[in-house]
Amino acid sequence: MNPATTPRATYRFQFHKDFTFADAEALVPYLDDLGISHVYASPITTARSGSTHGYDVVDPTRINPELGGEDAFRSLVAALRARNMGVIIDIVPNHIGVAGGENAWWNDVLTHGKDSEFARYFDIDWREKLVLPILGDPLAETLANGALKVEQNDGRYILEAYGEHRLPLRDEDQATAATDDIAALIGRQHYRLASWRVANDELNWRRFFTINDLAGLRAEDPVVFEATHALYFRLYAEGLIDGVRVDHVDGLTDPARYCRTLRARLDAIERPADAPPGPAYLVIEKILADGEPLSTDWGVDGTSGYDFMEQVTALLHAPAGAEPLAKFWADISGRSADFAPEELRARQELLAWQFDAQHRRCVEAFVALARSTPECDGLTRGMLHRAIERLLWVFPVYRTYGTGEAAPLADAEIREAVRQRVAEFVPPGEGAVVDLILSWLAGEGPGDAALTADAVRQFQQLSAPIAAKAVEDTAFYRYGRLLSRNDVGFDAARISLDIGTFHAAMIERAREWPSAMIATATHDHKRGEDVRARLAVLSAMPDFWRARVEHWLELAAFYAEGVDPADTYMLLQTLVGAWPADLTAANAEGLSDYAERIVAWQEKALREAKLRSSWEAPDEAYENRCHDLARAFLDSERSADFLQDMTAFVDRIAPAAKQNSLAQVALRYTVPGVPDLYQGTEIADLSLVDPDNRRPVDYAVLRDTLRAGDAPKMRSIKHLLDLRRTHPALFSNGDYAPIAVTGEREDHVMAFQREHEGVTLRCTIALRCAERYLDGMTAADWWGDTALSSGERILDLLGEDGVWVDLVASDPALAA
Repeated sequence: MNPATTPRATYRFQFHKDFTFADAEALVPYLDDLGISHVYASPITTARSGSTHGYDVVDPTRINPELGGEDAFRSLVAALRARNMGVIIDIVPNHIGVAGGENAWWNDVLTHGKDSEFARYFDIDWREKLVLPILGDPLAETLANGALKVEQNDGRYILEAYGEHRLPLRDEDQATAATDDIAALIGRQHYRLASWRVANDELNWRRFFTINDLAGLRAEDPVVFEATHALYFRLYAEGLIDGVRVDHVDGLTDPARYCRTLRARLDAIERPADAPPGPAYLVIEKILADGEPLSTDWGVDGTSGYDFMEQVTALLHAPAGAEPLAKFWADISGRSADFAPEELRARQELLAWQFDAQHRRCVEAFVALARSTPECDGLTRGMLHRAIERLLWVFPVYRTYGTGEAAPLADAEIREAVRQRVAEFVPPGEGAVVDLILSWLAGEGPGDAALTADAVRQFQQLSAPIAAKAVEDTAFYRYGRLLSRNDVGFDAARISLDIGTFHAAMIERAREWPSAMIATATHDHKRGEDVRARLAVLSAMPDFWRARVEHWLELAAFYAEGVDPADTYMLLQTLVGAWPADLTAANAEGLSDYAERIVAWQEKALREAKLRSSWEAPDEAYENRCHDLARAFLDSERSADFLQDMTAFVDRIAPAAKQNSLAQVALRYTVPGVPDLYQGTEIADLSLVDPDNRRPVDYAVLRDTLRAGDAPKMRSIKHLLDLRRTHPALFSNGDYAPIAVTGEREDHVMAFQREHEGVTLRCTIALRCAERYLDGMTAADWWGDTALSSGERILDLLGEDGVWVDLVASDPALAA
């Protein structure tokens, strides 16, 4: 029997030179035993040499030789097909790696300038030379230091910088390159070498977020689309892959049109007789704001799961913790109790700094549009600058999706929300300018169609990275009410989600997106799923938590001198959340290893926050004080009392944390959607932000754990995956219906059923039960008269794991 192209359950592998296709092939029997249907692969195309993630693609036309190349990939697929399994691959259509001289397309642009056949592949403003901000110092100093040299490479002269960058020279300069004055030679090139510090202000080509090593691709150009997707279409046509996950779809000029085009191209491909017939599985990496819908006419199966990760994590949090935890954060940090001011400040700072060049280009596009339009007479560059700036301060979603023509209906709600939010920031008398820009975004403003489309594109391709970098990569590292609510795609302003709202989201998912991916851990998460599950317990015990933290701060007063209390508090949350299983106060080696993981997280957190340090200008003295504090906390000689108290606290909240973890697992594998399992998270996922969440996985341990069957988390995953394998139609097509709960603990029970063709799955899951464990209550005392509407008492249904799953069928044979 052929596998389906739509996965039953996926397993995410992060491929790199130390984990290749051959390594994955050896694990196929393990994945099959677990119940996985498809490998979900990180990008497999050729990335920059030594890449640990694959998103810095330098050649999208061939499979990465560091992973084993195409032959090894075919061998992996054959092993999967032999077990009726398949492959979904991650593709990167929005950017490409341009560092290190490994990208032939980029090198051709550098060689031939705007006359290169590949110049159309990139968003470059050719009114001046292409700016390359790769120097550590101004050009004159770099030349004086001898860091730039002319060398030969494959029979051609190139310019080498720092032994790292290899830049091609014009064809016209090859004959005299070896004898020319190097400064004059550089001055004749199609590019201008500059200090890395000028990138934010002077870069004249679109990069990916703020990464100078990644250039944006113009996938909207049919030539570029075909060139960058030819390999994927061939792999699908040969039956080697069953679908794709599209990376950062909002970085594209027109995500809707791109997705529809991709769907049409895949659907038109004739598959081999021995391959699943299609349609291809197609999901997109899309961050949805609270209440933001995903358009149903894009031709995709849904998102890659950040929206579910946000919903299920919020569901685990107790609403009662919101105010006391916010007050504690404000008391300890001296900053706002609310998230909104942190987000606003981060947006303002990043727009004025890291995105200044892109912002100015966006303004110029609207200036050109306005000057071509008689109705805009009197509209100045300053007015447009202020209006665009303030709109980006408050934009509630990544972007709109109109293209300067008629905009999607959902865009209207976004524009109205923006209009209301921006009003307080608009200078007197300039509200009409804001309205005009919003009308252009709606496709209703006056002016030339081509100029309108260009201005709208530039705004949309600026609003998305502002949202990502200002919110997720800045404000999330500044705001510390409860770190489990600060993750990719999360609404940090909201601490909890009520059961009814979660039910409504799942009903909609069953109706609109039954094949969307659902995830609780990813290669991008800031905290592992079990870190978040553990920290969620704190929302149910804010007073007890505050008392512990205040005690710990007293114990650490000497070591914490010179460290911002906000940073100390976020450190303590991280220590609690990621505390390794079975790490004791007497395990000096384990404490030391943990300390180095924490220090690595700490460095990234401090630099991303951009308050006391940054990647551009690290304050190593302050960072070292923070690192010393982390190491002091985890030193058994210096902090014996703290470690005893910390381990006792982690042990005390462990039962509630375990229940949260198992609730998360149960929901991921039972609600509508395709569950994804991130590598290694079959057991406790206590990882931190990358690269910590991409550490090597010990699969020998995982195999032994699966065979033993004594780990609750893996046992639950295995059981639910077995059900999905036995009853695929129930999970892929079954409806979703809440089951009413009554009694004194009705707000602590999530109950629902799924039914399809005579088979019904009933699920009952305990939520937010920390109070029971802290107070030492028995199950009978805790649940009391709480029951399902059908009459079953929760006390009788739930075991210690807090999850009850029951499969019933009108015909006993259907349940077998």
